[in-house]
Amino acid sequence: MNAYSQTKINHFAVYAKDLKESSKFYEEVVGLTTIEEPFKDGLHAWYDIGYGLSMHLIEREKPWKEPVIDKTNHLCFSVEDLESFIEKLGRHNIPFEDAVDNKGKINIRPDGVRQIYIQDPNGYWIEINDEY
Repeated sequence: MNAYSQTKINHFAVYAKDLKESSKFYEEVVGLTTIEEPFKDGLHAWYDIGYGLSMHLIEREKPWKEPVIDKTNHLCFSVEDLESFIEKLGRHNIPFEDAVDNKGKINIRPDGVRQIYIQDPNGYWIEINDEY
């Protein structure tokens, strides 16, 4: 590492209780595209999240260890059309809420970006916003 190099994000990993259920959520609801998964062990799924970055789902060997889950500690994805995304949540019977736990409400940040929060099958919080 030299004085001019910058550390960059490469990927983030999400611990999954059930890889198939979590994969279906991230593909069908969030809309992520799978990319080649090098381990080929049935315990990983990799997704393109844009700009050369990836997300890795990892199903750990049993037993499942409950992670500490809090809305402050969340992933965030931006979508072009928040209303259409909310309609898709309805078709999948997935509830959403704003930043302060109001069910079915959209939060508007001071900069005008609209955001909602949903939970994945493992209980992790995901912010979806329209800062696309």
